[in-house]
Amino acid sequence: MPPSFIYNPSPSRKTPWQKNKMRIGPYQLKNNLIVAPMAGVTDRPFRMLCKRMGAGMAVSEMVSSNSLLYGSEKTMRRANHEGEVDPISVQIVGADPKMLAQAAQYNVDNGAQIIDINMGCPAKKICNVMAGSALLQNEPLVATLLEAVVGAVNVPVTLKIRTGWDKQNRNAIRIARIAEASGIQALAIHGRTRACAYTGDAEYDTIAAVKASVSIPIIANGDITTPEKVKYVLEQTGADAVMIGRAAQGRPWLFREIEHFLGTGQHLPAPQVGEIHRVLVAHVHELYGFYGEHTGLRVARKHISWYTKGLAGSAHFRHHMNQLENPAEQLAAVDEFFADQAQRGTQLHYIEELAA
Repeated sequence: MPPSFIYNPSPSRKTPWQKNKMRIGPYQLKNNLIVAPMAGVTDRPFRMLCKRMGAGMAVSEMVSSNSLLYGSEKTMRRANHEGEVDPISVQIVGADPKMLAQAAQYNVDNGAQIIDINMGCPAKKICNVMAGSALLQNEPLVATLLEAVVGAVNVPVTLKIRTGWDKQNRNAIRIARIAEASGIQALAIHGRTRACAYTGDAEYDTIAAVKASVSIPIIANGDITTPEKVKYVLEQTGADAVMIGRAAQGRPWLFREIEHFLGTGQHLPAPQVGEIHRVLVAHVHELYGFYGEHTGLRVARKHISWYTKGLAGSAHFRHHMNQLENPAEQLAAVDEFFADQAQRGTQLHYIEELAA
């Protein structure tokens, strides 16, 4: 990776948020910025890129606890952590204590250093099998699941939840206390109920209430899109860290921008189009290598779309690029698009209303 892709913050000034870096078990994170687990997004290439760009930790896309999936190409690929910077956090999902414990051990055996349990996913296909955020309706089962996983592995176990099933059934504080009693070592909270999905404003007041009710580290998630928003959320919630999801899609340098802003109060210059081009091409090559060219080309399409959003002529480019079936053609199209951007003297304009 060329040096221009890597951000090294100045060590000269340390603000309180830097001094109180988050620890999960034996792992001291380099900062309090965590990449949220996102299905189909937080694969190894994306996690490694975000870490190079300043993230302190990145959580994998969720892995099913269904033991029948062990050995499948997808599951084996998700368990591939070769070259990944510590700590390696793998998220598992399921509703059966024995199977979830087995999934945790399977992933530890394959390199996971932290196991994260998904009780926050609002997707119907997950909730319909009583997993993800559907589990928030059954507090005794939550306790059983957490105790089973904590007891099965010798690595830290963390948990991700929402504020409740719906606005009439917010139980994040009770779940947090169950988590703490079960041995969970950090809790991430998306500040919405399952019923809210991704609509409405994140409930930072609920996250603050949870933080005041337990002693384990709390990670705030939801609507975190800019360095200023990170500062606001940390101050309003008292959280130990923030978790950033969709705002980092096509914008992995967001983590270096946040770290710089929190440390200095100043903004880094926006990346030049040339840097965006270099980061994108390197990322696409890593996707080809990780998935193979056939699948890698298809996975790359969404990342290319995210990277180019906001640049002149990007809608037409994306439509054309999504029709291409050859990696060489895909890369040539990317190079041609950015050559045109260079001629225009374009700079990226961020859309701050992106959801976290």
